[in-house]
Formats: sequence, structure tokens, C-alpha cells
Amino acid sequence: MDVMEAIKGRRSIRKYGDKPVNDETLQILLEAARWAPSWANTQCWRFVIVRDKETKSRLADTLKGTRPGRANPATEAVRGAPVVIAACAERGLSGYYKGEDDMSLPATDKGDYWYMFDVALAVHNLSLAAHALGLGTVHTGLMDAAAAGKILGLPQNVTLLELVPLGWPDEQPAPRPRKETSEFVFNEKYP
Repeated sequence: MDVMEAIKGRRSIRKYGDKPVNDETLQILLEAARWAPSWANTQCWRFVIVRDKETKSRLADTLKGTRPGRANPATEAVRGAPVVIAACAERGLSGYYKGEDDMSLPATDKGDYWYMFDVALAVHNLSLAAHALGLGTVHTGLMDAAAAGKILGLPQNVTLLELVPLGWPDEQPAPRPRKETSEFVFNEKYP
């Protein structure tokens, strides 16, 4: 599959079949994530692979709804996917210059939050590779991240950014509407 086909064909998948994702396939996806660009090549992403049904259920319980009384649409995806990848960042790496004496001073106005870019790039690589292999994913970030982090045993310097259910799709969603480039691209300066 060519890269533009993967980009245009990837969909958010919330329903998965029962077929497991084998270790070899998972390793291919993690290799795709490994090759993502990152600030000063710090590669601050950390992934926790969850297959245990009880752990996935507990993680699903940390998801928040988009409105009061409304469940998060990815809750059942987290419960039912064969694999859930917890995409995390080790803080204090991305956004800082390596080798500097004072690592407490961020190198950019984004400060330590540069890790969000880095992890997003790694997860996007993983998601595109998954789609190219016939697998589905969905980005799930509306949750009580602190509670989910405790379930996963994350240390204090590691932040959970999203849960990524992964499996063989049991649905084929239609493409969502996309804005024309003229709606978000400006030449020389913002109007």
C-alpha cells in the first residue's frame, strides 16, 4: 500500500473481531513507531502493550464521556480490542537540548509539552502501518489519565497520552468529510 493510500484510507475503528494480533505483527507496528521523528532524537515515547481482558476493562472504566450522561464512543473498543497500546511519554527529554548543563530549562516556548508532538508522530506511524496490514486503530484520549496510569503502574516521570485499541476491524466506516486545503492553508501570513 502506498503512503497516500494509507493516509486516505485509515479510519477510526471502534469494533474489532476476536482474531488475536500476533507478536510478529505487533513488532512490525512498533518498528514503524520507532522510526518516527522526535525532538533531538530523544524518542521519548513509551508503549505499554495490554492484552489482559481485566486490565483492558479497568482502563475502559477510566474513559470519560463527551457530555454528561453520554459514554465515550471508544469504551467498548478499549474493552474488546485484542490489544490496547497505552501511548506514554517520558517527560524531561523532548523539548530540551541533550548534553546541556541545565536540563531544567526548556529549549522552546512549548517547554516539556513537546513530548506530545513526538508521541503523536510515533502513534501516527503505528496507525498507518496497522492500516496497511489490514488492522484498525482509534485514538482514545478522553480519560482519567492519572487513574489509567496507576492501573498501568506508570512512574511519576511518565505521562499517559492516549490508549490505542488495535485489532482486526469488524466495521468499515465511511470517510468523514475533509476541509478543502483553501480553508486552512494561507500564503505568507495568516489573514
